[in-house]
Amino acid sequence: MRMRQVRFAFLERSIRRERGFKLAILAATLAAVVVVLGIFPWEFLVSRALDVWAGQSYRDSLHNFRTRDKIDASWREFRRAGIERTREQVARYSAENNEAFRALLRYAGMDPDHALFGWGNFDWTLLLSSKVFEPDEKLSYRLRPGVRSIWLHGKDGKSEGNAFFLIPDGPELAELVRPTRMRIVEGSRQFTNSWGLRGAEPDPGAKLRVLILGDSIMQGMFIGQDETPPECLRRHLERAIGGPVSVLNTGLMGYSPEQYYYSMERYADRFRPDAVVVSVFANDCGSIARAVDRGEGDWKEGRYWLGRIVERCEARGWPYLIVPAPYELDLVRRRHPGNYPGALANVLAPEGASYFDPSEDFLNAHLRARIESRRTGKTPEGCVLFNDNLMDAHFSAFGAEVWAESVGRRLLLHIEDFRASRPVVSPDRGGNRS
Repeated sequence: MRMRQVRFAFLERSIRRERGFKLAILAATLAAVVVVLGIFPWEFLVSRALDVWAGQSYRDSLHNFRTRDKIDASWREFRRAGIERTREQVARYSAENNEAFRALLRYAGMDPDHALFGWGNFDWTLLLSSKVFEPDEKLSYRLRPGVRSIWLHGKDGKSEGNAFFLIPDGPELAELVRPTRMRIVEGSRQFTNSWGLRGAEPDPGAKLRVLILGDSIMQGMFIGQDETPPECLRRHLERAIGGPVSVLNTGLMGYSPEQYYYSMERYADRFRPDAVVVSVFANDCGSIARAVDRGEGDWKEGRYWLGRIVERCEARGWPYLIVPAPYELDLVRRRHPGNYPGALANVLAPEGASYFDPSEDFLNAHLRARIESRRTGKTPEGCVLFNDNLMDAHFSAFGAEVWAESVGRRLLLHIEDFRASRPVVSPDRGGNRS
């Protein structure tokens, strides 16, 4: 006798209801998709889809190519497309704003006809002043030599978002800014030397020469010419060795490890450094620093360029120091050092003395400042090592001093130890100090 499976009536009803519920969900989803497609323009949807794809799967799949040439070609195309989209957006952005803000953009060389577009911050497209910056084939952009500039901060026209621009400093600037929602950050004036870098003229004959690679943290956003971390480091080193020190600051807003490498390629042999300091920040390997702090980021790309810097230093016999810049939120809230800067140390696996994290010195300085505030009857607010008054996470002048003292101590020890451990070849045997 042939048996067949029988389902009870109540189970049949339950299955039919479940099937009907799933079909209803599918129909509602399709209807919602049709509504969305009807409301939003295709251009917007495609653009956002490309942005998501580029920001996630694209970067992840990039390193599956067999050769570095293909990876670099893909980055070039990605950046070119980003610049073209941004160019169109800036034209609309300018047209939608009032005449006062457009006049400010024209003065700064940031209007659609004169703006400089470059890639930076790992995977961003940046709008820059063509009067302060100039294009560069490998670096994307660099500072113009002999230019005096200043930071603006505030609301950019109709937008409610915070904006900041580095623009030329001139006598007419105050009047141009007055009718806008931007304001001049007094005390942030900077000027560039003949090499197109922030800081004093380089001195290749100084007793000690240090090359700094980095981004806006080393450039010194919103702080004065004598308050940048490299300038503070120069003073600290001069006090320590009792002689002239020249520190070449190649740090620039938006730069990331690829630009660090090409900065070293451009300036190092000309400057002949005794040591190289590489300042790395969380957004060097991810669009948003907070995302890297959560354990995300493209560390493969960062590792490639930082690795090339290390190889070049070792080939030239330059002691180097990899220094992750302290991140404010990681100091004053719950800390995740395994994600940042731990991931940096893990992917590079540097020799012990070549890696230095100044975070603990920053935290000690932060605690001392809070204790002193309470002693003087004040309520401590924020962290005085960063530009909290501008809602900005770059070092304040005080933070730059703490960084310089912390890094300077390790750097001098590292240089002395490095020199003592290197063999000396006598000139009469056809060699130099190696």
